[in-house]
Amino acid sequence: MRRTARGIAVLASASLALTVAACGGEDKATEEQPKADPASLTAELTWWDTSDPQNEGPAFKELIAKFNQTHPNVKINYQSVPFGEAQNKFKTAAQAKSGAPDILRAEVAWVPEFASLGYLYALDGSELLSDATDFLATPLASNKYDGKTYGIPQVTDSLALMYNKELLTKAGISAPPKTWAELKSASQTIKDKTGAEGVYVNPAGYFMLPFMYGEGGDLVDPEAKKIIVNSEQNAAGLAIAKDLIDSGAAAKPSANDAYGTMMTLFKEQKVAMIINGPWEVNNVSSAPDFGGLENLGIAPVPAGSARAGGPVGGHNYVIWSGMPQEKIDAAVAFVKFMASAESQAFLSEKLGLLPTRTSAYQVDAVKNNPVVAAFQAVNEAAVGRPWIPEAGQFFGPLDQMATEVLIQNKDPKAALDGVAKKYKAEVVPGYGL
Repeated sequence: MRRTARGIAVLASASLALTVAACGGEDKATEEQPKADPASLTAELTWWDTSDPQNEGPAFKELIAKFNQTHPNVKINYQSVPFGEAQNKFKTAAQAKSGAPDILRAEVAWVPEFASLGYLYALDGSELLSDATDFLATPLASNKYDGKTYGIPQVTDSLALMYNKELLTKAGISAPPKTWAELKSASQTIKDKTGAEGVYVNPAGYFMLPFMYGEGGDLVDPEAKKIIVNSEQNAAGLAIAKDLIDSGAAAKPSANDAYGTMMTLFKEQKVAMIINGPWEVNNVSSAPDFGGLENLGIAPVPAGSARAGGPVGGHNYVIWSGMPQEKIDAAVAFVKFMASAESQAFLSEKLGLLPTRTSAYQVDAVKNNPVVAAFQAVNEAAVGRPWIPEAGQFFGPLDQMATEVLIQNKDPKAALDGVAKKYKAEVVPGYGL
């Protein structure tokens, strides 16, 4: 079905427009309006924040307060929505045309999907993209669908090896492991010499990607329209993760809330190494028993036989296409503020998050931030994900697979074959096996 523009809403900046993507219809332009005085903007906006409510939420609330210093009459209804629920919750509300937020913090893989369904405003030609060249290319690319741009990059990230410097030093390990084989050896040494577990592997699909990428694997080939998740390379990568647990080098993951268990053990110095991202830096460094930021080491994920790299991740700001036109000016002003270099630098300093603007890296708070510097090396090794509408649906089957392999002891290739069949039946039926 052909998708064209259904309407153009005039922004706060004269002659700039937002376009609604939907099925059928023709372009209809409204007359230009003068730029609004920030203090004169009056609106009530709902924002769904999908960040961690305890670790990251307070910093976003601080930014809202800063925004209201210059936009006192724009009320932001801040709602913390669990990340694991937000994708389907937004789709349900947008489809029903009721209850969707005006603005959403969307995971990078969600944007092409929401755009393909007509649930987002296209931002091309708007004030929000007037300085698009300032955004890093990969985060900006995640907002593209069918030649248009539907989101503004908020933060970029990837998975890294996070480690306890003190425990590695006690074990006589002078540098973080650079390969999975080195990680296995180091983990066993740490356990023998310190009593702490060497590493904790989170049994979730996203966290399996560094193992799969390490052997040269991937999930799909968009150009060939082929499902490759059950490749021998991916099976080999999963076998490495499984062996870490089976051999005792890694802690046996919990069947319930494995992620929470991983973080608790790491913060309590009962596990020396984990695979995780910058969103947990503030949580770890502020833990009373960890030893502060100076005890936290960050390095690229270990390499397999083919390469080293975690998945490109991050989040974007998107605007619901069902939002009333009279809120446009306020919504643009809010997103512009939240995505500014100053706001990104603020979040970087507070939380260790990685900016998506080139100019933000010139701000002293970012330039001199050791966490940002460490994660820049991590991001340089990150593996790009396919920005297709179905990409947001890949991880449900992958999560089930990770549980089967790492907790239920299922054969990696057999578990991946199950994922491939599910992709073919439910996610990308037009792709070949």
